[in-house]
Amino acid sequence: MAADQELPIETQVDGRRCGFIAIIGPTNAGKSTLVNTLVGSKVTIVSHKVQTTRVPVRGIANDGLSQLVFIDTPGIFNPKRRLDRAMVDAAWGGTSDADAVVLLVDAARGFSDDVVGIIERLKEAKGAKGKRILALNKIDRVEDKEDLLKLTKALHDAINFDRVFMISATDGKGVADLRRYLAGVMPEGPWHYPEEDISDTPLRMLAAEITREKVYQYLHQELPYDITVETTDWKDLKGPAARIEQTIYVMRESQKKIVLGHGGATIKRISSESRAELSKMIERTVHLFLFVKVRENWESDPERYRSIGLDFPKD
Repeated sequence: MAADQELPIETQVDGRRCGFIAIIGPTNAGKSTLVNTLVGSKVTIVSHKVQTTRVPVRGIANDGLSQLVFIDTPGIFNPKRRLDRAMVDAAWGGTSDADAVVLLVDAARGFSDDVVGIIERLKEAKGAKGKRILALNKIDRVEDKEDLLKLTKALHDAINFDRVFMISATDGKGVADLRRYLAGVMPEGPWHYPEEDISDTPLRMLAAEITREKVYQYLHQELPYDITVETTDWKDLKGPAARIEQTIYVMRESQKKIVLGHGGATIKRISSESRAELSKMIERTVHLFLFVKVRENWESDPERYRSIGLDFPKD
């Protein structure tokens, strides 16, 4: 483009702001629920099972002239296995260049060991450019509001946050205030995404995540969290419709039997729930075909990490 050529309207700044906000916190603090509420639409899966989110997922929201790109990161915990380390590395990787970092803490669980570890690492990140915000989540579960004030003071004494918000991500209480504040502190600049976008996650990956969510929904007590789902084929049909094939990978033959269920009842239920949500998401009829395969020791295969968007950690 020539130096004197006018920029397209959509790339001109004209008072616009745009920035990246990393949502970090311990497992099950409610990060995915918060991102979905901030965006106003489902862009990341939610489950009661710990470590559901594996890779940073970007949700996009526009607030006035500001475009907010929220990064839902895996829960930060003390990693014991290779997959654990890859997930925690991905979580911290999402904070390095963020314009703001929101530490989400489950108010009912309080100042846990995981929170202590996260705060200590935040203190070490002296070169971080972004603002640091504390959000106490699930405040509706704390009966004594004096306990909330004590927890807020303890966390604020541990690290000097720029702002503190008390929220309930599930019902949206306080979330609008948090979003409004973030919109005001983002740097000036053009938007990175079209106005209608709500996520940059590829549809094939998001479809696989939705099916993984349904597996957890029905089998979270029977299965470990290290199952994975891959969208192996996607064909657009007339109608409009789409034919989607997915494979659910488990670690052992006994787990395959659990996913299939007696007479295939469980896999049919998972398929039905996933198909309905996928049809709503892409606004087309979906013909979904699920397969279950055993893939032993996939945690040691670098290719499997790349397929779900993680870097393979070094020993």
